[in-house]
Amino acid sequence: MSTATIRDAIASISGTVERLSQLSQDKYSNPYTSLTWPGTIDPENVWFFSPEHVSLHGTRYWDQLDDTAQHRLAFEEAANFFSLNIHGEKLAIEGLATRLYRPDLAEISGYLHHFLDEENKHSIYFGGFCQRYAKVYRSLNVPFGGKLGREIDDLLFFAQVMLFEEHSDWYNVHQAKDSRLDPLAVFINAAHHADESRHLVFNRAIVQAFWDTYRAGWDEATVAGIRAQLAQFLNATWREYYNPDVYATVGFADPWQVAEDAWASPVQRARRRRVSAKCLRFLSKIDLLPEEPTDVF
Repeated sequence: MSTATIRDAIASISGTVERLSQLSQDKYSNPYTSLTWPGTIDPENVWFFSPEHVSLHGTRYWDQLDDTAQHRLAFEEAANFFSLNIHGEKLAIEGLATRLYRPDLAEISGYLHHFLDEENKHSIYFGGFCQRYAKVYRSLNVPFGGKLGREIDDLLFFAQVMLFEEHSDWYNVHQAKDSRLDPLAVFINAAHHADESRHLVFNRAIVQAFWDTYRAGWDEATVAGIRAQLAQFLNATWREYYNPDVYATVGFADPWQVAEDAWASPVQRARRRRVSAKCLRFLSKIDLLPEEPTDVF
């Protein structure tokens, strides 16, 4: 597929990109002055993560916990959620930076600067919370993209960023509206969503541009491999929401078994399907991921 073709595809979304760039300028905020960090917080009596969205909610493990322990688990899940975003944003920043000023992507370079700036800003919020009040949980996930050639790598990178951010934003939207949460948690979720709403528009546009441009030039084995990688990434991303390190921190004796049991819970399977529904509809509509991965839902 010629460079001119992908340039044409990128040019076709230039109006969207220009609008998003202007919105980023208009809505710019300084992470160092937008938030005053509390000196202390109360993780055992105040919610930092909506209890209905905790990974053990709806399982026997949740019912075994008293009120204090449930609050503590929710707090650690907030720290894990913020940690996932730290790791995801690092990978996104790396991938975005390598695509700056590429001739075939010249028309989106301006917005990539905003994207990079906003991802870095988010990490200041997430890292500030984890380093002050909890810890940064490790990530076992695979990097975004791959080493399968520029065309496939571009598609996979932006499709994986899209999947990651769609899920994160679902939690942001719901928790930014949850009056039970500590104001600090509400602020971080709301601030992240304010920028992510633009990223999601861009991600969908750029994923469709790459897919529509390159799909005809790939054989069925290549397409099947791309779909398999996306399904694997979706599984790996969701698995990190069931973090054995979190369960160990709050005192479960067999955290890996807790993670497996929670993953298999019908309540949790239904929640994963609900959270993923919107982005899976998009991927199915453009025929990039036409079937729901059975090992996730």
